[in-house]
Amino acid sequence: MAEKPITPEGLRALRDEIAKLETVARPEIVQRIKTAREWGDLKENSEYHDAKNDQALLEAKITRLSESLREAVAVEASKADDVAGFGSTVELLNTATKKTIEYTLVGSTEADAAAGRLSAESPVGKALLGARLGETFPVLTPSGQLRFKVVSVS
Repeated sequence: MAEKPITPEGLRALRDEIAKLETVARPEIVQRIKTAREWGDLKENSEYHDAKNDQALLEAKITRLSESLREAVAVEASKADDVAGFGSTVELLNTATKKTIEYTLVGSTEADAAAGRLSAESPVGKALLGARLGETFPVLTPSGQLRFKVVSVS
């Protein structure tokens, strides 16, 4: 089993999500199945089949998240003020477009680029780890090579 880094906040969120699924969502689905069974013939009972399908999806999600939790290793944010590291929030300048973007480097299970959380395992994340304030670095992406400059690290 490979260990996967995660921020302490991400670890708490993962535990909370599993707990909510197990204590709230699971009993709700069990109740839906029970209610649908009371409606009679299960062969043509779409509510029953929908609830059973939802139950299967929920159990698969709980299993997947539990596996992620077993593999997770909490890693504290980097303490260096001028070097990008795991947990750092970094402002980058795309040298071609002159647009800036801010990312926090996190584990793959908590990554959400639209929310500004970039996986340290992504191409940009890998290239960014260890980059210093003011440094420009290349990143090979599916759409071609990009160059970024580190504008700030916190």
